Amino acid sequence: MGYEEWRTFDDTVQRAIAAVEASGLDPFVHFVGAVRMMDSGRWGRTKVRDYRLTRFGAYHVAIAGDGRKPEVAAAKTYFAVKTREAEIAAKPDVSSPEGVLVLAKQYLAAAEELVTAKLELAIAKPKAGKWDAFCDAEGLIDMASAAKAFHKVTGGLGRTKFMDRLRADDLRFLQVQNPRIPYEVHIQKGRAEVKFVQAGYKIVEQTFFTPKGMDWLADRLDRGGGILPAA
Repeated sequence: MGYEEWRTFDDTVQRAIAAVEASGLDPFVHFVGAVRMMDSGRWGRTKVRDYRLTRFGAYHVAIAGDGRKPEVAAAKTYFAVKTREAEIAAKPDVSSPEGVLVLAKQYLAAAEELVTAKLELAIAKPKAGKWDAFCDAEGLIDMASAAKAFHKVTGGLGRTKFMDRLRADDLRFLQVQNPRIPYEVHIQKGRAEVKFVQAGYKIVEQTFFTPKGMDWLADRLDRGGGILPAA
């Protein structure tokens, strides 16, 4: 469903569990606890909490997910369509005008749900645009590429001085106390993502811009958002 960190996704699962419990159902029927091993921790392998879901549990996880993520929007679309297909499969008696009306309403409701779900997916899908040339395979832009994209408006700043600029008071994108990491508000608003990457013999945190974050920065550097990326 597009989550980079298990901790963040686990928060989504917990909201889904709470929703099932609030509906009067037993969440332990639909979210069965399990454990899986991950390649991390001091000894190279560590146990993390996991879940085995019923279809109903998976449905609630999708509903509780971040609809801005294409994967979550696609999951919501899937469950909306399949739920409506199951409802329509039990077709009413169309030998009477009343039955025809009920069937027509079912098809109309299905169409409306599908349009809404596809709209969510379209909004969540990364927009093709002026930053494509700087994006990696995941649609993200690293600091060196971002510095290159903005070199005309910044006077040709390289990666290091560009990151210094991002810590300036008028931008406040990167933290002063943690110079490589953006403030949480930028992550929450989908402007940046932080990933662990290999740097020599170490694993370090690295900040990547999203296209939305590049638009945000363009607005502040250009004071009008009309900036174009470097050729």
